[in-house]
Amino acid sequence: MNKSEFEKVYESAFTKCSYFKSFEKVPIASASIGQVHIAHLHNGTKVAVKLRRYNIKEQVSADINILNFFNNLFKPLFSTYTKNSIDAVISEFSKMILQEVSFQNELHNLKSFSEVYKESGIKFPKPYEMYCCDSAIVMSFEEGFRFDDKENLLKHNIDFRPLIKKLINFYTDQMLLQGYFHADPHPGNLLVSSDGELILLDFGMVKRVPNKTRVAIIELIKAANEENYELYISANKRLGTIAYEAPTAELAEFSAKMFAIFSNENLTSESMQQLAFDVLATTKDFPFKLPSDAIYILRVSAIIEGLGTTYIENFNGIKDILPTLQENIPKALGAKDGFRELILQSVKDAPFVLQNIQTSVQKIAEDDVEVKLSDDQLHWVAKEIKNYIKPLFGGFILIVASFFILLYNNELKTFALVLFAVGVLRIFFKS
Repeated sequence: MNKSEFEKVYESAFTKCSYFKSFEKVPIASASIGQVHIAHLHNGTKVAVKLRRYNIKEQVSADINILNFFNNLFKPLFSTYTKNSIDAVISEFSKMILQEVSFQNELHNLKSFSEVYKESGIKFPKPYEMYCCDSAIVMSFEEGFRFDDKENLLKHNIDFRPLIKKLINFYTDQMLLQGYFHADPHPGNLLVSSDGELILLDFGMVKRVPNKTRVAIIELIKAANEENYELYISANKRLGTIAYEAPTAELAEFSAKMFAIFSNENLTSESMQQLAFDVLATTKDFPFKLPSDAIYILRVSAIIEGLGTTYIENFNGIKDILPTLQENIPKALGAKDGFRELILQSVKDAPFVLQNIQTSVQKIAEDDVEVKLSDDQLHWVAKEIKNYIKPLFGGFILIVASFFILLYNNELKTFALVLFAVGVLRIFFKS
């Protein structure tokens, strides 16, 4: 950002030049949407000022339009599942990036997140609301090393293992218990203070997990821990990462192979990767999908696993993360800490359970039972109907066209007869 651009951004963000005692024009951090500067308030407090890049809103809107144009252009070339996945990625990216360019949205996320997780043991920046606007956010300046700064963490005798466990527990709390999570925990947004405190920055990308997705993740973890691979595939289908009609038995066999590879402590990371790619090559025709709810969950999981490999050899989600996730499942399902609390809760819930049973029995007696299909099941039914009707419709069009050709010119009866025969064959062989 050159000087003239900086002045434009600064003046649009701060109507008063007297807000700060000092303001460093050279940024200490830069990203695609904003840049972070150091400043001091008049009382001497050191703050971090995040300024939105000049004209970035317009550039982001233009980029989204270009993405949508090329997606619509090439969409006919992709399979149904690839189309859905690309649409989900572009839609989620567009929605999230437009929220990220609004620092008022980030301020709201920071305040909300800090309140929800105030007992987490993780430190968050303190916002100075009186100086914030849509193009700037002013926060307390947090000192620390990047999470992947191995040299400084070792230099200050900071043990990484408790840190990664704390991070995994924190994200377990976010995704399984609260359903409200920070979706961008890359190393630049995770700091470690010299005394080992974990600091989380940048709240432009905060997501809520729908309850059905949260339950599917819990079932996924439980099935993985118990090595029940058919249930694991079923949970993936409910999560939406595998199509409803995908062959459960074959995918369960594939999952068992992948779990065996990544839980083998005798393999190096390179050999794990090669073996995993060999197994993945056999699944290229399976109907995998990428729903919008799963995009950030998979991204966060990959980032945390990547951070783990910085310090722990052969660190991976199955042997290093899964056990910690499994420990939190009872709490995620609402289990109480003690047996007494569990009994008391069960007694309190008993009248509602009995009422639900009575209502269900009454509906069965009155023949008033409804069956609800999931979105994936409805999508599969619609696709199957479309695949069945399409050749029938095509055959019908050819037959009608053959009659019109005869009416138009009787000398083209041979051509009309061929069209009629092709149309009949299409309908006959489809039926």
